[in-house]
Order: sequence, then C-alpha cells, then structure tokens
Amino acid sequence: MFKERGIEVEKVFQRVKAHKDGKEIEIDILNKEYAILIEAKSSLSISNVNEHIERLKAFKIFFPEYSDRKVVGAVAGITIEEDADKYAYRHGLFVIGQSGETVRILNDKQFRPVW
Repeated sequence: MFKERGIEVEKVFQRVKAHKDGKEIEIDILNKEYAILIEAKSSLSISNVNEHIERLKAFKIFFPEYSDRKVVGAVAGITIEEDADKYAYRHGLFVIGQSGETVRILNDKQFRPVW
C-alpha cells in the first residue's frame, strides 16, 4: 500500500512500546528509512486523530534511536466518523479505509505527508 506512494516497507513491527517519564507510546511500523506510525480503530474519530498527532510529536523523544528516520503518520478505520478522514488529511496524515474486502490509502495522489 505504501510502496505505491514511494515508501518501501521492508519490515513490520507491531506494538512496539517505549516508556519515559511515566508515559508510554506504542507504534506499529518501523522501517529502514521511515518510521510509519499507524493508529487503527474500528471507528475512527477526530479525537483519535488528535491523539495520534500527539503520538507523532512525541515519537523521537521516546525513540531517539530512530531520530534519523522520516516519520510518516497514518490513521485507519473500518468506519470513519465526523469527517475524521478530511481532518487527518489536512493534518498531513495518510488515511487508510476499507475498500471492499481489503483496505487502501484513501488520500489522493497529490497528498504529501507532513510528518
């Protein structure tokens, strides 16, 4: 899915956690050149998007060993509430949604991630 957007994914790591100052962060994909942080929900809301934006901001603090990676944010949902997809797009996140029996990136080809 990301390869079509020029982001090669060689390895996938799920539920990678780090702890710092009593806080925790969890991410889903780390790659050689990119750190792709995906928040997946059965029902995606604007609140979920905002939480993920905070996670993106904190990523390099919690994972300094990946400070050389380009960070890419993405949100996914089976259902998408409250125009959360448009909100995420405007905030520079990839949006992954259901398409038939599979999932796909919903962003248009002009989209460029901010993170």
